[in-house]
Amino acid sequence: MTIDNRLHRIFSSATWSLLAAFGTYFCMYGFRKPYTASTYEGIVYWGLGYKTILVSAQTIGYALSKFVGIKVISEIKSSKRALGILLLIGFAELMLVAFWLFPAPINVVFIFLNGIPLGMVFGLVLGFLEGRRVSEVLIAGLCASFILADGFTKTIGKELLNLGFTDNQMPVASGALFFIPLLFFVWMLTKIPEPSIADKIHRSDRPTMSKESRRIFLNKYGLTLAGILLAYLLCTLLRSIRADFAPELWSNLGYSNTPSVFSQSELLVTIVIVLLTGLFFLIKSNAKALLYSIVFSILGFMLIAFTVSWLNPKTNGYVFMILIGVGTYLPYVAVHTAVFERFLSITREKANLGFLMYIADTIGYVGYILLMFGKDMLKSNQNFLEFFITISIVISVISILALGFSYFKINTLIKSKSHE
Repeated sequence: MTIDNRLHRIFSSATWSLLAAFGTYFCMYGFRKPYTASTYEGIVYWGLGYKTILVSAQTIGYALSKFVGIKVISEIKSSKRALGILLLIGFAELMLVAFWLFPAPINVVFIFLNGIPLGMVFGLVLGFLEGRRVSEVLIAGLCASFILADGFTKTIGKELLNLGFTDNQMPVASGALFFIPLLFFVWMLTKIPEPSIADKIHRSDRPTMSKESRRIFLNKYGLTLAGILLAYLLCTLLRSIRADFAPELWSNLGYSNTPSVFSQSELLVTIVIVLLTGLFFLIKSNAKALLYSIVFSILGFMLIAFTVSWLNPKTNGYVFMILIGVGTYLPYVAVHTAVFERFLSITREKANLGFLMYIADTIGYVGYILLMFGKDMLKSNQNFLEFFITISIVISVISILALGFSYFKINTLIKSKSHE
């Protein structure tokens, strides 16, 4: 077989895998995010805004799912992933039906239950893509789905509200729109072949993990990864605030009656992020790719700090949101696509990407929950945009320092591996 034929087979398979993963996770967002297009303005329970309660409840469910997923996703067999995706999303839609039928604030319980199954879906899809020579491209496409879908599903939510659906009817209606496409893309996932021998040689095998193997891995590499996990936590906070409270931010910027702004801005962010992170597959050296990905993450936080410090959001609101989006998603997606993927390739440990991602996501979402409750309790005259700018600066500075620490530790690890 010629080199051209081998490349054709790899990229034909990669294209199929990319479309399957993108489509599946894009559809999942239709069951998770549309309700955030509503502001629920003026509705308060227990001293907290109703939307803050809803977002926090779903995030608690999501965080719980991530914690459970450390075990479940790291242990699940590949043959059970597709059915698992359909069962989890089907249950999430039933919870949206209950959210519609039950009055507030009782229906908060069902948004919490909606979040629990959806938190597992990413790991199940990720399992189809890791450990391949083109994993960065595939996972970048997967990440592109949640960047783009976040804005698109809010646009769908706004349009459904404009058609006359109530705030509580809109989420279940949105889920119904995405169900048939979901079935098709999950079927595509089942046709993705296992990693080849060449993939396993270059990127290492990715077996399921036991409790003991997880413990050994963390004892060995926990300190090395600590800075990355802290930066990922802070990045998750900023990304989630920007996503879940996008209507409030856009309103402060003067875009309160333009539903299309959600999807338009995220499309631009998606294009930039996919190009920057997906091209890491071209770097053959696992060590160089890992170190460069951390540098790119640091540059992302530097972009955030520059944007909020020097750009006037009142006169450059659209550019402001796009630059913050790029700066936020660059480290967030780099961790998904290159950092953990190449770290496993260097260490050659018997571990998988889902295990590391679910540790990171558990930490990230727990931090976001705490922030959500604290936000409404802050006794401040700041509007939401000012709050967002303040927290962006703090997060950027701490994250740059944390990533610098992990860069030093990983560089030392790489040098020790080269001498073995």
